[in-house]
Amino acid sequence: MKTVEEIKTAIEAAVPGAAVKVMPNASPSAQQSLLIDAEHAIAIATFLRDDEELSLDFLSNVTGVDWLDREIAEKVKVTRYVLKPVEGGEPGQVQMVDETVEETRKHVEPGYLEAVYHLYSVEKKHGPVVLRMRTANRTDQVELPSFTPVWRSAEFQEREVFDLFGIVFTGHPDLRRILMWDEFKDHPMRRDYVEPDDFDYEPTPHDDVLKRAQEHQAKAAAGEAKS
Repeated sequence: MKTVEEIKTAIEAAVPGAAVKVMPNASPSAQQSLLIDAEHAIAIATFLRDDEELSLDFLSNVTGVDWLDREIAEKVKVTRYVLKPVEGGEPGQVQMVDETVEETRKHVEPGYLEAVYHLYSVEKKHGPVVLRMRTANRTDQVELPSFTPVWRSAEFQEREVFDLFGIVFTGHPDLRRILMWDEFKDHPMRRDYVEPDDFDYEPTPHDDVLKRAQEHQAKAAAGEAKS
């Protein structure tokens, strides 16, 4: 099978304008992946499936990743103008001079959600090829194109990613929750998800769940007593 670099080159040749980036992997598996842009994602996926040499006809797995906002600290050199005594001058005589100093500046890099796809070829007996797509952010721009029209096995797995991470897959034929119920709020696999403390949905609470449920009931009872 082609290397990820060769697959990247093949995609760029087959899909004009496609943005493809090889993502390194420092883990022992060293399994590199390809980050693709959402705009050309369907065309890229169709090429990978239909290309005679690659023939990636089987999508085995779809997962989600939540990347929180990150504070980035960078050291930069800046020039400042400062007043300094004039060397050899009269007492109190100063002059304006420029001085280069190093400062640490911080900025926040917005977080995003990521969908990760593992592709194989049943026909050619090779793989995986790992694709990644990223949303613009993790708040109000969380749409990515669905790969269900290309690989039908994406249908239920994208629903799971939608349910647990909140990625909205445009073009999906039946995008709705698959593990949590329709009225459930938020997405449990988000890194900043906060579990409720009442656990009304837990029919047989136990261990720490039971303890938290009891604490919640005690607080609720105290609040009713005050009112």
